[in-house]
Amino acid sequence: MVNGTDDSMLYTLPQEELFELFLTLSGQLSLLWNAFLKFHRVNKTKILEYLHDAWAIDRKAEWSIWTVHSKIEIPHRYLRSMNDESSHRHSLLRVSGSRKFHDDPAQNSASRAELHRKSIAQMKINTQSVQDMHIYADPSHVPVVLIEQHVMVVPQHSSSKDLASNASEQKDTIVLPKLQGEPLVPKSSVGKKSGRILRAVIFVHGFQGHHLDLRLVRNQWLLLDPGADCLMSEANEDKTSGDFKEMGSRLAGEVIAFLKKKMDKLSRYGGCKELKLSFVGHSIGNIIIRSALAEPALQPYLKNLYTYMSISGPHLGYWYSSNSLFNSGLWLLKKLKNAQCIHQLTFSDDQDPHNTYFYKLCKLKTLENFKNIILLSSPQDGYVPYHSARMELCPAASSDTSKKGQVFTEMLNNCLDQIRAPSSDTRTFMRCDVNFDQSNHGRSLNTMIGRAAHIEFLETDIYAKFIMWSFPDLFR
Repeated sequence: MVNGTDDSMLYTLPQEELFELFLTLSGQLSLLWNAFLKFHRVNKTKILEYLHDAWAIDRKAEWSIWTVHSKIEIPHRYLRSMNDESSHRHSLLRVSGSRKFHDDPAQNSASRAELHRKSIAQMKINTQSVQDMHIYADPSHVPVVLIEQHVMVVPQHSSSKDLASNASEQKDTIVLPKLQGEPLVPKSSVGKKSGRILRAVIFVHGFQGHHLDLRLVRNQWLLLDPGADCLMSEANEDKTSGDFKEMGSRLAGEVIAFLKKKMDKLSRYGGCKELKLSFVGHSIGNIIIRSALAEPALQPYLKNLYTYMSISGPHLGYWYSSNSLFNSGLWLLKKLKNAQCIHQLTFSDDQDPHNTYFYKLCKLKTLENFKNIILLSSPQDGYVPYHSARMELCPAASSDTSKKGQVFTEMLNNCLDQIRAPSSDTRTFMRCDVNFDQSNHGRSLNTMIGRAAHIEFLETDIYAKFIMWSFPDLFR
């Protein structure tokens, strides 16, 4: 309507006709609204998945600001067993020639992170999404994560091919070990895609820790995979000063009881057609996990292992630790408390290094069945030697031609051999260096002895967000 006379016509309509117009309009709006609601009810799962995936893509792009990615091959020369001292020295010389071991690897990592942090401080970060502003409040205080990813195509031998073909044939059948009291699966159901997948994640605390220590990491895992069943291990709470083998046995029993309970529950919904068993450990909780995996009771479950996330775990013990203050504390613990696990960590549980617990543990097949292995470390963590958390050769060991250096290299080879073992077509192996901003801590005893970074893994989950949302397939 252009002129005033046309506008006035609207007001001259009878009241009944105006009422009819409003009824027609409201009816059309109601029709559209009901169609909109019906569409959402029918497709709510797809809509939520789409929104979730879109959010995850946006977060991955934004959070990549604080992550530095690289792909590095594991040197094959680390994996050769040294049978005599001459071959041992020759191998170490070749290793030291390929990497600059005169530089401190931990210091190199810290320097790289600091340079990256300075470049972030100069960025202007704009986000138009609903976001946790804790991250964007001060970008220079966010942890920087250096990620080294090794995606290995494992060589397939004849036996491993047979294993792979057998696994593919059993993909849609029950692949779990038979538990006492579990109902038999009818032959008619074999091959049918019935039942559900049990995705179990076991979280294990460290020395003198609490079963809820890893709750922040667990929460991030559940955000990625809401259907995961999580166990916060309590079997060794207040018992972490004893023998690792005993702690591993207790954890194994706890895990089996947890799995049996979950599978009994799934039996009401068609049973459990597949199990994906993952582990997350902090500090010596990782040694407890590996000790448990060596227990006979858990052997039937090894083929179901999926992701292993080690958070600052001393996988090679405390040899070549450069933290003199912490080493003094370990010495006092051994003298005053006589903690068996400390003797084992420092290789003082036997005069012959070949008879120590850690040497024997590294020879056991505790890692080779995981599809994904993620080692988290921090150059600021003084509680766990940097090289031990990363399972790599350190400068002190590379220049040590004594029996100690030879035993250490054998342990490292045994661990890396398992990672390259042909138990699956591919395996993702990652080393993640987490560099925390400790400017707010000042110069305190905690930062001097390296405790602040060791505990920071438990008190923040930002680094876990960066890693887990960058590689979501490893966690679901």
